[in-house]
Amino acid sequence: MDDTYGDIHAAVGLRLGRAGDWTYAVAYGGWQDEFGSPTPLSRDGAHLCVLEFEEENGKAVPPRFAYAHDGRLLSACNLYLDDSWDSEEVEGDPATASRLQALLNAAGLPDPERDSEEAHRTALGVIERFFGLSLPKAPIVAGALPAVVLESGFPKPVRQG
Repeated sequence: MDDTYGDIHAAVGLRLGRAGDWTYAVAYGGWQDEFGSPTPLSRDGAHLCVLEFEEENGKAVPPRFAYAHDGRLLSACNLYLDDSWDSEEVEGDPATASRLQALLNAAGLPDPERDSEEAHRTALGVIERFFGLSLPKAPIVAGALPAVVLESGFPKPVRQG
């Protein structure tokens, strides 16, 4: 993104893929919450999971997870379960959020003494098992996936003729 657009925040790019019944997009650029709440997109029976990383920020921003289904937010939390950026609690549907919170607590989170990467892996493992999620890492990280740029800070070309 930097090589093409000069600034990672000047464009939003997506790499698209499929794994089993799941379709996924890996987004680059923009800002966290660029696309807004996942809830409206989860209508009509759709399941929508969002895992956000903000690695470009100079401050330590914890990864954030959200799961919405049928227009309702079932759960959302930062994967460290700390209060550095938002609530220490899992938010969302009370029944779903409280069950996920209990599992994360049983796995030892939050733990301010735990390395942030270990906390991230632990939380993600709990979330994967709880919601039955699994995406293959190799194709997502290193695979050749179709890509698209959604927007850029550059003016659109003017058609001649």
